[in-house]
Amino acid sequence: MKPLRLMAFFLAVIMLVIVIGPLVIPIPPLPEPVPVSALVDQDSQFIEVNGINVHYKQYGSGAPVMILLHGFGASTFSWREVMKPLAEHGTVIAFDRPAFGLTERPMPGEWEGESPYSLNSQIQLLIGLMDHMGIQQAVLIGNSAGGTVAAAAALAHPDRVSGLVLVDAAIYAGGGAPAWIRPLLRTPQFDRLGPWFARSLAGEQGDAFLRAAWHDPSKITEEIIQGYRKPLQLANWDRALWELTKASGESRLAERLKEFSMPVLVVTGDDDRIVPTAESLRLANEIPGARLVVFPNCGHVPQEECPQPFLEAVVNFLSDINK
Repeated sequence: MKPLRLMAFFLAVIMLVIVIGPLVIPIPPLPEPVPVSALVDQDSQFIEVNGINVHYKQYGSGAPVMILLHGFGASTFSWREVMKPLAEHGTVIAFDRPAFGLTERPMPGEWEGESPYSLNSQIQLLIGLMDHMGIQQAVLIGNSAGGTVAAAAALAHPDRVSGLVLVDAAIYAGGGAPAWIRPLLRTPQFDRLGPWFARSLAGEQGDAFLRAAWHDPSKITEEIIQGYRKPLQLANWDRALWELTKASGESRLAERLKEFSMPVLVVTGDDDRIVPTAESLRLANEIPGARLVVFPNCGHVPQEECPQPFLEAVVNFLSDINK
């Protein structure tokens, strides 16, 4: 066989392996799933919004209404330290965003049109939740990727947002995969292996991500680890996380920071290794009139690691905007 033909033969074999291999690699099944009913807390509630059964928790009463949006890989659990204290100053609602917590995870073929995991669908779910609960305006408090959703919702529906608290928010680098790679994520090969990749969240990589989110990882107890892992016992959690990845896109929020018309508070830990602290400093500087609070010796989730300073900052902000 001539060298060029031999090279072409080997290239053809390699391409065949790349194209066919991911479609035939055996993928082990997940452990037997646990029903949602076995994982609910005493304060768990559910409401159907836009065809999705949404898990939420609610405390307090009256105005202002505060809606808490968790970050990637988290759930209402990440607000456990601050929900009840904040409820002393109004109504607090925390809910699980699609693909996380105990909220229903629609599967491919179960929806028409836009994916329920896209940023736009998450905005519509938030507004739909407010409509179902009769909430005309709310203060949105979003951590990390939840900050992306909160900021995007505030721009899309400024009349529904009376204040915005961006907690180590993913604005500049947030929003998901860049445009050039998204078509690749939707190929049959990636679509089959994607949920398998997503399962790393349930193992050492997920634990490493959690440790990186804290300034002092020694504070992370076994109870906290299990609190994050609990929703990973549900059926199709890996597929839902992959659908979220496929539906993600660049938010382009950084181009619209001058458009915020409501009071904005930016808070961050001084040792955020997930969304670098410098990005929150830049964010507060580029949003007109935004306030900034930096928590010393604190990481990416100040509502968990530094709850008391976090509460003081938020309560002071609420007091000022409600004068």
